[in-house]
Amino acid sequence: MHVLICGGGVIGACTAYYLAHKGVDVTVIERSGVANAASGKSGGFLALDWCDGSEMELLARHSFALHQELATELGRELQLDWGYRQVETLSVVASQQRDLQSLARQSALDWLGPAAHVHDRIGSPATTAQLDPERFTKGMMDAARQKGAQVQVGTVEGIELSEDGQLATAAIVDGESRPADALVIAMGPWSILACAWLPLPGIFGIKGHSIIYRFEPSSNQTLFLEIETTEGQIENPEVVPRADGTTYICGLSSQALMPVDPASVESDEGAIERLRELTAAFSPQMATSQVLASQACHRPVTEDGLPLIGAVPEVGGAYVATGHGVWGMLNGPATGQAMADLIVDGSTPHVDLAPFNPGRLARFDPDRLNLR
Repeated sequence: MHVLICGGGVIGACTAYYLAHKGVDVTVIERSGVANAASGKSGGFLALDWCDGSEMELLARHSFALHQELATELGRELQLDWGYRQVETLSVVASQQRDLQSLARQSALDWLGPAAHVHDRIGSPATTAQLDPERFTKGMMDAARQKGAQVQVGTVEGIELSEDGQLATAAIVDGESRPADALVIAMGPWSILACAWLPLPGIFGIKGHSIIYRFEPSSNQTLFLEIETTEGQIENPEVVPRADGTTYICGLSSQALMPVDPASVESDEGAIERLRELTAAFSPQMATSQVLASQACHRPVTEDGLPLIGAVPEVGGAYVATGHGVWGMLNGPATGQAMADLIVDGSTPHVDLAPFNPGRLARFDPDRLNLR
C-alpha cells in the first residue's frame, strides 16, 4: 500500500509516522519545507482538559497522553528532543494605563513588571505542557523517515480521479502524475486549494503574529494575559518560555488574505511593533531582550470550528486532516494515529472521528477562492 500525504506540517508528519509504524509505504509532498508554516511558528502549548465539554474532548485528552509517550519513547529510541516539558500555567492581568498595585499576587514572578499581576493558576504540570513546535514536527518526520517514509519537495496541483469520479488514483505534483492507493490532504489552511479537486468544505486561515525573544525567565510558567491597552481595549497575548532559553509570545489575530505560497506569509503592518509594546506592558525586561524571530502564520479553521478528519465524501481513497485551529500541535499525534488506523484498518479504536466527519459541512464553491 502506498499513501501520499499532501503537506509537511504537524498533521502530515504525525500521519506519516503512524502510517510508517504500520509498515505502510508513505511519501510526504511538501512545497515550502517541513514545519514551514503554522507548525513551525506556533506556541507549542499543550493542555489535557481545556477542550473538555466540547466535541474535541476525547481527541485532545488522548493526544495529550500521546505527546508524553512520544517524548519518552522517541527520546529513548532515536535520541529526539523537542523540548517537551510539563509546566504550570497562569492567567495574568496587566495594563498600559492604570496602576495595578492594588491587585494581589498569587505567585511572585520576578520577571513580570509592576503593571502585571498573576490572577489565577489555570493549569498544573499534570494538565499543561509545552514543546518547540518546529522541532517536534521535524522530529516526527525524522522518526517517520527512520521507518521508511520519504519526504519530497513539490507542489500538489490537483488530484486525478477514476473515470466515474468515485476514486482518487493519483496526485498531480509539479505537472506529473503520482499514483497512490490513498491520498491525504493535510495542507493546513492551504487545504482550501483542494476544494477545486475534491468535494470538501471550506478551510480558512486566521493570521497570528509572534516574537521569539532570547530571554530565559527565572521560572518557566506559561502565561495567558489580559492586557488593558492605552486605548481601553483588551488584548490577549500568550507567553511560552521554552527549554532552550528563549521565550515565545503571540497574539494580534487578523483575517488577512493568504498568499498562495506559505513561504510568502508576512506580518501585518505594525503588528510586530504592537506586540513588542504589549510585551513591555507586562515584562519590560523581556521587551528589551534580543529578538530572534518576528513572524506570522495562518491557522486553519472551519465554518463550525471543528477540524476535518476522515474520508472525503463520495471519493474513495481520498482523506483530509486539517482545520484544528489553535489546537493543531496538541492534536497532531491523535489525528495522525487516527488517520493511519482509518486508512489501514478502516476503524479508529482510540478516538471517535464522527464529530469531525468532512461530510457534515456543505461543499465549498472553489469559485470563491480568494488568495493573493
